Amino acid sequence: MAASVGVWRAMARVLRWLPESVALALARPVAIAAGRRAAVRRALTANLRQVLGGGEETPDAVVGRMADRAMASYAQYWVESARLSATPPAEVMDRFVMVEGRHHLEEARARGRGMILALPHMGNWDWGGAFLAQIDLAMTAVAEVLEPPEMFTWFAQEREAIGIHVVPLDDHAGTALLEHLGNRGVVGLLCDRDLQGNGVEVTFFGQRTTLPAGPAMLALRTGATLLVAACYSGPGSGHYAVVMPPVAAERAGRLRDDVVRVTQAVAVELEGLIRRAPEQWHVLQPRFAP
Repeated sequence: MAASVGVWRAMARVLRWLPESVALALARPVAIAAGRRAAVRRALTANLRQVLGGGEETPDAVVGRMADRAMASYAQYWVESARLSATPPAEVMDRFVMVEGRHHLEEARARGRGMILALPHMGNWDWGGAFLAQIDLAMTAVAEVLEPPEMFTWFAQEREAIGIHVVPLDDHAGTALLEHLGNRGVVGLLCDRDLQGNGVEVTFFGQRTTLPAGPAMLALRTGATLLVAACYSGPGSGHYAVVMPPVAAERAGRLRDDVVRVTQAVAVELEGLIRRAPEQWHVLQPRFAP
């Protein structure tokens, strides 16, 4: 397993050494080919079809082309993320072309109660985190514990280098996030997949499924501003973000009911952000019931 860490480090060095255009030209065809394997293709096309409206109305050829574009976008994410820790901060700022709804970030900062960003696996969320660090909104994120431990350490170091502090997804994660929000910090949570299987049931793209309760629970317990946002790739080598208005996250009844209500509101905002660029939604696992 230790060898796998060395492989990832070597790949990252190669991707940083190559011109970005060359790295992308090599990575995209490989990713598209990987995305045509049966299991991945079934999950990806089912997810895309649900985002596009569900049912069978969208022709298979259209969904297939979008699936290829999704895999090419996923390759771009990995290439850019591998290079990001070696990217000068000035270049990060230059390539971040727009933040739609930036005033919501500034208003949340001024409110001084901490900020929770609920994010989908869109575009390049790492690039968004690097941008936030440059405007003094460096965020703390939660990540799955990787094996071997050296892999997680390396992953965390790479994120720390771009201004994202990573805490492991374990029994102590909630305490760490509460403390960070208590210090008026920014917490970023990818929340379109229920990795731990203990989320709350909501309607998402017309189907009943579960989403993580973390963003709602933290907002309800701390009074931090809850914002749903996404970072997209493009145009060209640029990036842009969309920050939605704050989600109402005040106590109104039983905590469990409030968590479900707020998580459903988050789900609605996630739907709108994903529909803006379905081919940039990097969820390759089955997300909806057949």
